Amino acid sequence: MASSPRIVCFAGSTRAASFNVRLVRAAARMAKASGAEVEILDLADYDMPIFGEDLEAEGTPEAARAFKEKLKGADGFLISTPEYNSSYPALLKNAIDWASRPAEGEAMLAAFKGKACGLFAASAGGLGGIRVLPQLRALMMNIGVRVVPTQFGLAQAHEAFDDGGELTDERARAMVEAVVKETLAVAGI
Repeated sequence: MASSPRIVCFAGSTRAASFNVRLVRAAARMAKASGAEVEILDLADYDMPIFGEDLEAEGTPEAARAFKEKLKGADGFLISTPEYNSSYPALLKNAIDWASRPAEGEAMLAAFKGKACGLFAASAGGLGGIRVLPQLRALMMNIGVRVVPTQFGLAQAHEAFDDGGELTDERARAMVEAVVKETLAVAGI
């Protein structure tokens, strides 16, 4: 690849003090330091109604179109999500659902197919959201995304960051970096 891969990073949370936002931002900084062109998206900036085909028939909402365009322009993604009842939040699923819909004259899954992806979860609990990762992996792979084998669930996330948003634990930092490096390798760096 002649140019640096473009990596879009986002969290499946809009909570003000989200551990997953902090985690994906830490991953984004690592990706940028490794030579990727990085953009961090905040799903709060893309207010999308719950997907439904009747609503879609009335016209895709501007926020959904804008989010999809960001994904279409990417070579890969870094996604961190909270775990809600062993699965991903409706917010994240809804954003993916809207972005998966083909516009007229557009290839199926244009925002996803063949793109690299690294997955993370973060939780204040002891498991770090690891039960959500296979669920999200299955969803992403089903829509043609090349999810890297290494993934990371950050346990005790409420104690994991310093005031500047950096991970304080060397092992956690190494795991995030491993996911980032694999994602960049698949994306072309």
